[in-house]
Amino acid sequence: MTITIKDESLTGDILNQIQIAVENEIVTVKDIITARVSAEVKAYNKKLPEYFKGLIRPTASEKTLNGYKLKKRKKIDIEQQTFIAFDAFQKNGYLVLIDDQQAESLEQEVLVAKTTTVSFVKLTPLVGG
Repeated sequence: MTITIKDESLTGDILNQIQIAVENEIVTVKDIITARVSAEVKAYNKKLPEYFKGLIRPTASEKTLNGYKLKKRKKIDIEQQTFIAFDAFQKNGYLVLIDDQQAESLEQEVLVAKTTTVSFVKLTPLVGG
């Protein structure tokens, strides 16, 4: 099944939108974050474009209007980005809203359907590898 993930501002404006695949109807918040970070990093690593658009700001990058610009184009480590994303979630660096309900923990289980909406709302700048 495919679900849509949206990045939203604090005012509700949609900043970015991606599709991710989930294998089961019941997933954890941790599974959703892992799938999202993995999809973003794999897409970047495949082409190594000038800008990275994702949840976690890679190390040695600067924030621009077009995304994060890496000083040197190089592959990004999925595991490191995922770990930083988990840590940021636990430290309230961003909120995850599932069908307009705030996720409370990484282990929280979610029943996903075709109509499920998942939104990420960044609260602080996130920097990773």
